[in-house]
Amino acid sequence: AKYLYENKQFSTAKSIIDSIDILYPREVAVRKEALTLMRLVERGECEQNIAFCDSLLPIRLEEVEALKKGFVFEKDTAYNDIGNYIWQTMTVERNVERSYIRCGVNEEGELYMASVYFGGQPIEHTGVKFSTKDGTVAETPSIPFDGGLNYRFKDLGNTTEVVTYKGEHCKAIASLVYLTDVKERIKVEYMGGKPYVLYLSDNDKKAIKATYELAMVLGEIHAMQKEKARSEKKIMLIDAKLNKSEIE
Repeated sequence: AKYLYENKQFSTAKSIIDSIDILYPREVAVRKEALTLMRLVERGECEQNIAFCDSLLPIRLEEVEALKKGFVFEKDTAYNDIGNYIWQTMTVERNVERSYIRCGVNEEGELYMASVYFGGQPIEHTGVKFSTKDGTVAETPSIPFDGGLNYRFKDLGNTTEVVTYKGEHCKAIASLVYLTDVKERIKVEYMGGKPYVLYLSDNDKKAIKATYELAMVLGEIHAMQKEKARSEKKIMLIDAKLNKSEIE
């Protein structure tokens, strides 16, 4: 186990150390030494994780700055701790009185999409289904009317409905658009209420593709930052335990 630890084969070293408690339950001194070694192995894993994050983060951060071009950053500091990136043609003020699929991504890489309906009569939809000519289909789960993720209002005789899908709830439809050629037609069916169909415009498909790509990189950056912070905290805890063991 010591040999494996010194050669940074941490996973195998941990397996061997774990077996000591089972095979030699009465060897108290050996088990105590194994516990110290296990802490060193876990510390080594943390150092390895930090080194990986430090090597890749600058690359991803540079990449994300290029991907942000074409996006507008929106953040209401009175209500939100995390801001959102919206493709410039997708901002609400540029899409008044239009039925369309809105999309965006927050700073941590969580993608969201919303099916917006505008018309004279309500359709009371709860989800959407995307499909292409070759039979590829993707759909969202049903989001019941709750006044939050699914809300509706009337203004001057017209009805607006907005159903929002976040994270995993919109991954399938976003992936379909991302993997489909921008010139191919994508049919959108509003589900759960009265039938309603639209076809994504080329500009909307480009916006969804760009947002999906930005979401992937932002998500990877956020995951690495969390992993680095977790590893640094764990090293502090391990060092405290190792120092305590030396004193005892």
